[in-house]
Amino acid sequence: MAAVISAAGLARTFQTKAGPVEAVRCVDLTVREGEIVGLLGPNGAGKTTTLRMLTTLLRPTGGAATVAGHDLTADPAGVRRVIGYVAQSGGVDPHVTVREELVTQGRMYRLPKAEAVGRAGELARELDLAGLLDRRTGALSGGQRRRLDIAMALTHRPRVLFLDEPTTGLDPASRAGLWDLVRRLRDRHGTTVFLTTHYLDEADALADRLVVVDRGVVVADGTPGALKLEHTGSADATLQDTFLAITGRGPAPADGAPVAV
Repeated sequence: MAAVISAAGLARTFQTKAGPVEAVRCVDLTVREGEIVGLLGPNGAGKTTTLRMLTTLLRPTGGAATVAGHDLTADPAGVRRVIGYVAQSGGVDPHVTVREELVTQGRMYRLPKAEAVGRAGELARELDLAGLLDRRTGALSGGQRRRLDIAMALTHRPRVLFLDEPTTGLDPASRAGLWDLVRRLRDRHGTTVFLTTHYLDEADALADRLVVVDRGVVVADGTPGALKLEHTGSADATLQDTFLAITGRGPAPADGAPVAV
């Protein structure tokens, strides 16, 4: 499979009053077409900054990367045209309906109105939102809102979908439903999915491959099974034990933790 994301020496240094902070020092990674790849790391390891760079929200201070053939620094607009991005906090307007939100998103991607309306219906059917099109988004459950966030990110049929902590705060049933949705997107449409998560069971169940970053560099890369065998000596080990063996630290806590840079 061809590489759809490729990064070499990707780096980001922040200038602070106390001096420069190397949030990401040297990230090398490749994501192939149609993969579901999980980006893991302890709190402060650099995974959030890496994701923000790959989605053009932060400009790298070193290295290079391409996303679906578009250079991250030379053609950020081209990158944005071929990706969908779902932030951890979401971004829906609680005062409008699901239909209005989806149609507005389509119009922002310059779809003609009739096409935007048709695409809204298509996404609603595919993401189990068809019965909610006329409901205000503020009245949706957490799982329904998350499906709407993803539907909005898929309006323009992106080749790559970036998900930042997609199931934070969801109940187990909603989490399982979202996992199924991600798998369907890959299996039906060939969508490449790149996600961050602090839930190791989620990473183990969902990702084809895991990339572990720590202190701003990639420290492990492989399938969950291969990483377990390599770092614990047993394919039956838990991903928690494997993560601790790789980093010596636990993953970032789910709630109340400082934002990782």
